[in-house]
Parts: sequence; C-alpha cells; structure tokens
Amino acid sequence: MRILIIEDEPGIASFLKEGLEEEYFAVDVAGDGRKGLELALTSDYDLLLVDWMIPGISGIEVCRQLRKEGVETPVIFLTAKDTIEDVVFGLDAGANDYIRKPFEFEELLARIRVQLRRRGSEGGPLAAGLLSVDPATHEARYGPAGLALTPKEFALLEFLLRNKGKVCTRSRIIEHVWDMHFDSDTSVIDVYINFLRKKLDAAGCRNLIQTIRGVGYIVREGEAEEA
Repeated sequence: MRILIIEDEPGIASFLKEGLEEEYFAVDVAGDGRKGLELALTSDYDLLLVDWMIPGISGIEVCRQLRKEGVETPVIFLTAKDTIEDVVFGLDAGANDYIRKPFEFEELLARIRVQLRRRGSEGGPLAAGLLSVDPATHEARYGPAGLALTPKEFALLEFLLRNKGKVCTRSRIIEHVWDMHFDSDTSVIDVYINFLRKKLDAAGCRNLIQTIRGVGYIVREGEAEEA
C-alpha cells in the first residue's frame, strides 16, 4: 500500500512517514501543494494525507483539482480547523475524512485502515417515485430534470435510497457516507439534509426525506409529493 503525505511541517511529515513505514506502508512526502498535486496526478497512491494549510496551493485546492481530474483516491485532511462550516467546506471539496491536529497516531492509522478497506459497489439505478439515482454514472434526476448535486449530497441521497423504508440513524449515515466516527459532530448531516431538501424542493420533489426526531432520517416509497 502506498501513501502520499502532503505536509509542510518537517517534524509532522517525518513523524507520519516513520510511523507508517513501521506499519509496512510505502510513503512519499511532498512539502507543498503544487508538488503534492503533481505526484498525486502522475503516480498511483492508495491514500493521500493532506494538510489543509500548505504553501503553493491549499489542501482544499489539491483535493478539488484531483476530483476534477477524476482521481478518486481517498483523501484524509490533517487540520486544526474544527467548526462545522470548515468540516462541510472540506468534505464538499471531495475529502473522505479529516482528523484534527494534534492527533494520536493510532487514531489516524485506524481511519486510514477504514478508507483502505472501503469497497464501492455501484449496483443498478435506485428510485423513489419520479426520483432516480444512478450510482454508475453519478446522475440524479427527478422526472426528466437533472439534479445538480455535490459528491457528498449524491452519496447521502444514494445511501438513503439504498435503505428506502428503513430509518437511517445519524451514526450509520456518518459512517457509511463519510467513513467517519463522530461523537457529537453529526450535525454536519443535518446541514447536508437541508441542502438536499432545498434542491429536491426546487425540482418539485417535496417531503421525500423525512425526519425521525432524535434518531435520523427515512425515505419512504410514495411519500414524496410533486409540487
């Protein structure tokens, strides 16, 4: 397994490299965003560890450029930022997970292993009434109209549709959609649910995603109302 570390603090980069090599990972290090992006675009990595604030171009921009170029390698942000707005911003840029500095190496290693174990299964199109989601093409439509969803919005809607008729708890959503394990930060889910509802409402699909107070969310066949 090969990991790229994009980190400008030599002490942190060295600490991570040594620890990961002891776990038998092959590790490359880039000290700035431009070099990191170049390596990530031209070499084959199993996972990227990216510092949010790095010289050259930011970790956010590195992630955006990778996703724009179709690179789906898992990205874990290393960051001191911790507001819900920052979390949403980073995840929407295409990150799979994040860990706050300072962190314990064992926690980071566990998060890395979760990402490396993850296997996407595309399956066939999913539907609820006039709403359809195709995981193979990453297209979502309500009737003839396409829905412009961010990657995380699409993943969240796909997960809810895969579990149609079942209550999806916040802990299940955060683990399956983001592969994270929050104690209290599951409020990020509510932010994305709000984003999704607004876009569905604008398309004419109302009341598709229902709140189960204190538990999570559910999609039921036949509950959506056409505007």
